[in-house]
Amino acid sequence: MAMKIRLARGGSKKRPFYRVVAADARMPRDGRFIEKLGTYNPLLAKDSEERVKLDLERIQHWLDQGAQPTDRVSRMLEAAGVIPAKTRNNPIKAKPGKKAIERAEEKAAKAATPVEDEAPAEEAAAEE
Repeated sequence: MAMKIRLARGGSKKRPFYRVVAADARMPRDGRFIEKLGTYNPLLAKDSEERVKLDLERIQHWLDQGAQPTDRVSRMLEAAGVIPAKTRNNPIKAKPGKKAIERAEEKAAKAATPVEDEAPAEEAAAEE
């Protein structure tokens, strides 16, 4: 049985609240789970102690049993120091999109063109 440590969504519409649970990977996101391991409330401030509450002892037990944390849960566990931090690098995400590149080229071209046009305008003003 493939075990996952993941988030199960609760709360009302536009007011999310998550439970950190150990569940069979085949079960639905908000469905049956084996054990509740903590809570996560994204509406609270990032520095609030109530935002993420984890039962680290039970989480370590499930990790020892072979449970795999999801990406978001693994980030929480890295912040808590339960698992070592992974190095993440996505250089493609840092690149600007096609439209942004086009806008930058237009802006550069526009900035280069007025510099040449300003010189004759200044000479004409000086002659008058």
